[in-house]
Amino acid sequence: MKSQGYTPRRMFELSEEFFVSLNLTRMPPEFWEHSIIEKPNGRELICHASAWDFCNGKDFRIKQCTDVTMTDLITVHHEMGHIQYYLQYKHQPNVFRSGANPGFHEAVGDVLALSVATPKHLQKIGLLETVEEDNEADINYLMSIALDKITFLPFGYLMDLWRWGVFSGETKEEDWNCAWWALRYNLQGIKPPVRRSEYDFDPGAKYHIPANVPYIRYFVSFVVQFQFHKALCMKAGEYDPLDPSKPLHKCDIYQSTEAGNALGDMLQLGSSKPWPDALEALTGTRRMDASIIREYFKPLEVWLTENNERHQEFVGWEGESDFCSSDSPARHEPVGEPSSAAAVSPGPLALALVALLVHRTQQ
Repeated sequence: MKSQGYTPRRMFELSEEFFVSLNLTRMPPEFWEHSIIEKPNGRELICHASAWDFCNGKDFRIKQCTDVTMTDLITVHHEMGHIQYYLQYKHQPNVFRSGANPGFHEAVGDVLALSVATPKHLQKIGLLETVEEDNEADINYLMSIALDKITFLPFGYLMDLWRWGVFSGETKEEDWNCAWWALRYNLQGIKPPVRRSEYDFDPGAKYHIPANVPYIRYFVSFVVQFQFHKALCMKAGEYDPLDPSKPLHKCDIYQSTEAGNALGDMLQLGSSKPWPDALEALTGTRRMDASIIREYFKPLEVWLTENNERHQEFVGWEGESDFCSSDSPARHEPVGEPSSAAAVSPGPLALALVALLVHRTQQ
């Protein structure tokens, strides 16, 4: 991207062009005039990317300290998804100018990013010269996406699990930090590098904790975005469950007005209808369904299952769980290593967790 002269402005223009190719709305002049898309010189700025609706039907802004990287290109599409949602429901009465639920708002840009990240799309826009069509390339691509999407799911769940425990009083103040690390270990298999205590407050290192931003929206988003993606891909003719030459993970909805019109119809509802109605309008179902994630990652799950069995890998994590206490802190005491170098499969383990958590969410 840098060698082709990409700038933060060009990255946002590229994202806008994707939306326009779907027959969705261009950014208004006020967006380009008032948004902050690069870190300004000589002033302090909270660089956490965010999108803003000033509720007058024309002033929508993004604040992002953008670097010219693929990671930030995905973030650009995420934030532009928020703006596109604002634009689509701006005609609604003020009370209905929000997402069908907060997870929908987070999912819109990520749905486009699932297309943007495909090698096929990157070749279309000139960021890849050639695309390798073989099984190894597919597995490597799916693994890169899984390391973003699958690994996030337990973290996206435990954030609000911890917050809810604190707010309800179930998690006592003297256990805040150790309860955090118990969740990180039990759900993610992650340990701190050194022993922690209640003299530390590690949850506060995550922006959304001190900012008091509910986090379950991101977990919901990571489920429904795959439902949106499947529905849009089928409308675009890019995915056919019965055609092996059109797998879901290779779908690119770029330039499909049919997909864009279907997405726009759902976005225009805002929160004027219950979220199951909005979900049904696009996907044909009224329920969150984590099985679409497995459908997307099926080639990777098959590959991981076969290779873990062949190499007799241990799937999961084991080890000492005594890494946090209410005693005075021992800052440099290392935490013991797990008893096995775990080869954690996103298939049987994490995806089963997803299905369980979604089931609980629906109760």
